[in-house]
Amino acid sequence: MDKVELNKLLQQVAAGEVSPDDAALKLKMEPIKEVGDYAKVDMHRGIRQGVPEVIYGAGKTREHILGIAKTMLQNGQKTVLVTRISKETADFVREGLVGISSLDYNEMSRTGVIGEMPSPTGVGKVVVATGGTSDIPVAEEAAITAEVLGNEVVRLYDVGVSGIHRLLSHMDAIMSARCIVAVAGMEGALPSVIGGLADCPVIAVPTSIGYGASLGGIAALLSMLNSCASGVSVVNIDNGFGAGYMASMINHLT
Repeated sequence: MDKVELNKLLQQVAAGEVSPDDAALKLKMEPIKEVGDYAKVDMHRGIRQGVPEVIYGAGKTREHILGIAKTMLQNGQKTVLVTRISKETADFVREGLVGISSLDYNEMSRTGVIGEMPSPTGVGKVVVATGGTSDIPVAEEAAITAEVLGNEVVRLYDVGVSGIHRLLSHMDAIMSARCIVAVAGMEGALPSVIGGLADCPVIAVPTSIGYGASLGGIAALLSMLNSCASGVSVVNIDNGFGAGYMASMINHLT
């Protein structure tokens, strides 16, 4: 739906020719912008779900990512998040957006943020914690996702259970959080410990960090799924994006 069609629809609502409910339904069912023969961009996801479409970069060519991003920007999206991209792809997309927008690349999380970083609109703070420094790439994907979606993020990195005093020294942040993302590899114990301390939802993220028997994150995943702490939910291995997205949804509930 373009601006002319939108204005026409709003005029019909104002004239009583279309009900507000029917207009809202029409807006929700007008979602697609085709980009060449390789993508159908969901431009109305923000209307339906409250969050615009995010570009998952893995498996896409840099030309495809650029084309999709341009389509989003041209149709009014002010901020575009691109996940799982290399620095070379980010550089290519940045050059292709010269005169249109900018791209800020975070090499640690392999994410690119195109356009404006929005001001926080969430109710409280999202805490992102890691067991170790090796878990930071996944945690940063979660943190940047949450920030792009309008949340204030507090980072607590390298506070794993092998030195539990490091975590306990941040009880003020833990107890004041609206939601906590706990990222850990190895045996994945951190979310259970945080879940036993916090009075808010805890999203556990297993990472593929660990020695042989960690099985690429499966050991941490199973530990988190079997957590004895109430209020802990689990996303897939290395899925920082999914955790940041869910944390944002929780933090925007009023």
